[in-house]
Formats: sequence, structure tokens, C-alpha cells
Amino acid sequence: MARRGNSGMFLRMMMRAALVRKGSAMAALLAVVVAASVATAMLNIYVDMQSKLQKEFRNYGANIIIVGRDGGSLPEDALGTVDKTLAGRGTAVPFSYAVAKSANEKPVVVAGTDFARVKQLNRWWSVAVWPEKPMSALVGARAMENLSRDGAPFSLTFNGKALQISPAGTLNTGADEDSRVYLSLPDFTAWAGLQPSTIEVGANGTAAEVEAIREQLVADLPAAEVKPVRQIVEAEGRVLGKARAALLASAIVIIVTAILCVVATLTAWVMEQRKNFAIMKALGASERIITGFFAAEAAALGVVGAIAGFVVGLGVAAWIARANFQAAITPRFSVLPMVLVGSVALALISALLPIGLLRRVQPATILRGE
Repeated sequence: MARRGNSGMFLRMMMRAALVRKGSAMAALLAVVVAASVATAMLNIYVDMQSKLQKEFRNYGANIIIVGRDGGSLPEDALGTVDKTLAGRGTAVPFSYAVAKSANEKPVVVAGTDFARVKQLNRWWSVAVWPEKPMSALVGARAMENLSRDGAPFSLTFNGKALQISPAGTLNTGADEDSRVYLSLPDFTAWAGLQPSTIEVGANGTAAEVEAIREQLVADLPAAEVKPVRQIVEAEGRVLGKARAALLASAIVIIVTAILCVVATLTAWVMEQRKNFAIMKALGASERIITGFFAAEAAALGVVGAIAGFVVGLGVAAWIARANFQAAITPRFSVLPMVLVGSVALALISALLPIGLLRRVQPATILRGE
């Protein structure tokens, strides 16, 4: 009962103090709200941008390449092992290659692959029509000019074995793929007798998460070489790194300004209320109680400011995204705990100097008016 009564008195004192100094309380609260709003907006933009950039980079193809050692084929269970390691965190596409000869004895690179998986991994490929029938192929734009200008079936020979191929559609990438002919993996294997020698992997996640997946694949596939596609991984890291640095710098400037505002406000309030604190000490209140009272007030200020700032920050983030990127932004409620903890920490840090002043209050000196 005594503890419950003390808690009630403590809450009444906090409410009374806030009502008595409405102006100071509102000024301090506004500073915390501004800091929480900025933190919410920046975190929300960064987290949302990180998620969208990761998806965008995945559209540009693989970020991990797995090849057989010394140019050989991969183990038969390699694709299943990769799928198990990824566990839904990306897409793996097998490729097998052969250098065939056309009817006019010109060399042509022919690849066997899984078209369903390719559609998921290489969304940036410009494809007219995807192959659906047996012995139909996806032919690169440059290869099509040499093999079948009118789209008619053509013949390729590998190791003395000829294959009649019907072009289903053309492929335009502006890269080496334009010079290749792509067959379904079963058709290719039946014709060339070669197993997949390469698996291209588009792993989802941050640069650190992708590297962790790569290391796991190294451990799971000792007979293969697992290499990162540096251009994709490093480009993603650079973009996110620059964005993080810019947002962090802006947030730090505003949060430091907010801390200074809260410190100034709380210090001014302590100086105004020295006599009341002196009376509390004279009546037997310990420094621990007075410090706890003041710290609890600061923490409550941080909680209220965090909640209000979070709501405002979501609106600010949506406005920034719309005004600067012409895109909608998804509210990320996962940042609320960080904003809440940060706001309370900001308020408590700001209270350190005023608490130090409180401890130096001498009841006898203050009550004598000195």
C-alpha cells in the first residue's frame, strides 16, 4: 500500500510540475518531437529505400556465380544444394554451355538453362517470346542475324550430332547473351550430353547477408568455385553507403540541436524551481528521490515526444518520397522501437546537466535567499 501511495504521489508531482511550467514543458517536448520526427523520416526512408534497391538490383541478374573447378561440370546435386542453402532467399539458375557449329561452319555458343528460373533472375532481359515447345530456342539478336534472318528453323552441330532448332523469340541485352542460342536444359542435355557447369545466383539481402550466403555455399559445395559478382555487390554497397551517410549526417545535426534545446529548457526550469527543490530537500527528500523524479519527467517527455514524432515523421517521409523520388513509401513500423529508445535516451542525456545542478542545491542557502 505504501509503495502504491508513493507511486501515486510521484505521478501527481510529475503532472503538477508539467502543468505549472507549461511553456517550458512544451518547448522541451517540441524539441524531442522534432528530433523523433527527423529520425523517423530518415530511418523510414533508408529502410524502405534499402528494401526497394535490393529488389531493383536483383533485377540486374546474379550477384553470385558458381562454376565447376577447372572448367568442369558441377556435381549432379549442385542445384539442389544451392536451393537448400538459399531457403527462399534468392533464385538459382543452372547453365550449361557448348560451342556448336552452324550450317556455314561458324561457331555458335549454345546454352542450356531453366527458362522459368531465368525469368525470375534476369528480369532485365528484353525477350520477344519465351520458348515453350521442345526444341524451340531463345536466340540472341546478333546470333539471329547469322543463323535465321527470317525466323526459319536452323541446324546446329556439336560433336557430330546435329539438332534442328526452331526460334521462339529473340533476346536483346546489349551484352554477350545477344550472340548465344538458349535451349531448355533437358533439350540441351539430350543433344550435347553435358551437365550444368555454371549456376547463377541472385541472393536477396544486404551486402553482408549476401556474403554470408556465399560463404555458406563455399562450405556446401567444396567441389565448386563460388565467386561474387563484384560489380553488382559493390554498386549496391556504394549506393546504400552514400544514402546512409547523407541521412545520418542530417539526422545527427538536427538531433544535436534538439539536445541543446532540451538541455537549455530543462536547465532554465531547474533554475526557476530551485526554491521548490530546496523545500523538498529540507523536508527530507533524498537526492535519489529528486533525481529520480527529474529523470522520470525527462523519460516521460521522451516517450510522448517519440510517439508524436513518429506519427509526424511518417508523414514527412511520405512527403519527401513523393516530392523528391515521385514514389510512394511504405510505413516501416519496425523503426518505432529505435525512435522510442532514441528519444528517451535523448531526453535522459539532456537531463544530465540539470540533474547535476539539482544535486548542488543547498536548502539553507536557497531558503535564506542567498
